Amino acid sequence: MDRLPPLVDQHSHGALHGDLGLGAFEAHLAAASGGHGPAPAGTTFFDSWTGLGVRRWCPPLLGLEAHCPPARYLARRRELGTFHASRLLLRGAGIGTFLLETGAPSELTTAGELAAAAEARAHEVVRLEPLAEQIADTSGSVDSFIGYTAEAIYAAAQDATAFASGAPFCEGRAPEAGEVRRAAERWLRSRRPGERLAEPSLLRHLLWSAVATGVPVQLHGPDPLPLAGFLQATTGIGTDLVLLPRPPHHRRAAQLAAVHPHVYADTGPDPEETLRQAPFGKLLFSTGARALPELYVTGARFFVRAVERVVREWTEEGMCARADAERITAMVASGTARRVYRLEAEVPAAG
Repeated sequence: MDRLPPLVDQHSHGALHGDLGLGAFEAHLAAASGGHGPAPAGTTFFDSWTGLGVRRWCPPLLGLEAHCPPARYLARRRELGTFHASRLLLRGAGIGTFLLETGAPSELTTAGELAAAAEARAHEVVRLEPLAEQIADTSGSVDSFIGYTAEAIYAAAQDATAFASGAPFCEGRAPEAGEVRRAAERWLRSRRPGERLAEPSLLRHLLWSAVATGVPVQLHGPDPLPLAGFLQATTGIGTDLVLLPRPPHHRRAAQLAAVHPHVYADTGPDPEETLRQAPFGKLLFSTGARALPELYVTGARFFVRAVERVVREWTEEGMCARADAERITAMVASGTARRVYRLEAEVPAAG
């Protein structure tokens, strides 16, 4: 297959600024691998699927041989320094556009910093819950909280590429003003500074407020099925919704995307499964990378490896022509994201 155009990574969080020792690097690698606590005795979190990907694809970007020992790789990383190593990794990932979730204070790169490091484009995705939490920390009353929240969502919609929410459930109707006020009173009265927003009526209010702006909304959560009523109720409003579930629910997300014209879904870790469940133009790629620039590399390479293997098999079986295979791959890799998020023309990716 011909070289893919630069990918659009529709969801990530940014990379760390500072140097990392073995322990800190392993902790972030563990989180990306779904692990908690220390690795089993005699092993490391390099002994995982994500760890194999790091050792396969990242050392050559830093001037080392593939599969070199982890200690050698980390020594080379320190030798280059975090700034230079991150630039080499991000520019070698094959990603031309990043959609970076923002909202909470973070030690991770901003959209501008990530764009500069990767020599690519980066756009902000505004997370609704931290936006409301920051307003709650400074607003003095229920009325000011509700008013400032509405103003903040409207202001964010002028520049944000998308909104995002982690609401696990949302009814198929917007809450009434009295319900929102009572929920705000309960939450503001009981919360401690910095406490995360979990009040169901306020989460619904934030979601419906974001949908009213017309800006695409990403829905993050374990299982998208509890959002089915919300998906149905927002049909015809004119706002696109993108489902980004956690494994093993990507298949269900693709099925929901197939049913609703304004709903799209992340391909997830197994593109073959989702490609069989929804029209190809309903699926989008993401790395979900956080902290380690290596996770942008592995996320992109795993995706390209998987989707190219699938369409190659389809071509060999006679299910599609070579031109169709290339079009499908480009659609899922970047084309659909450019359409849904209304992104500008592409820039070449390094690497």
